[in-house]
Amino acid sequence: MISYQVEVSLKLNEFQSILEDSGLSGRRPMEDPQLLERMIRGANLLITARSEGQLVGLLRGLSDFCYRSFIADLAVSRSFQRKGIGRQLIQVARNQAPEARLILFSAEDAAPFYEKIGFHLHKRCYQLKVGEDLL
Repeated sequence: MISYQVEVSLKLNEFQSILEDSGLSGRRPMEDPQLLERMIRGANLLITARSEGQLVGLLRGLSDFCYRSFIADLAVSRSFQRKGIGRQLIQVARNQAPEARLILFSAEDAAPFYEKIGFHLHKRCYQLKVGEDLL
């Protein structure tokens, strides 16, 4: 049985492990544990899915809990994917701030999942990458 909970912190080794197990490690700064630690500490929305205490899913985000919730990471261990865990993590996030709009960046291969569960592509999302200057 999978248990879901909102947590106030997460151990670095668990964060590293779920990123590896889910396949997100290729898109995250795995070579910089200090930055990974700051990513955990900077999040104010940590929702975990655990099977017998083992972390098998994680939603890491930022929220004002009333207007906007930004999902920074949604990671589910490969052996637990396609079992509704990602969807349930998002539902728990929605339950924490039912009035807030959920926003995320999707990896190209994850877009069908988000569309399947009801997310819509937003045409006016902009970003300024690290090292790029304002004009």
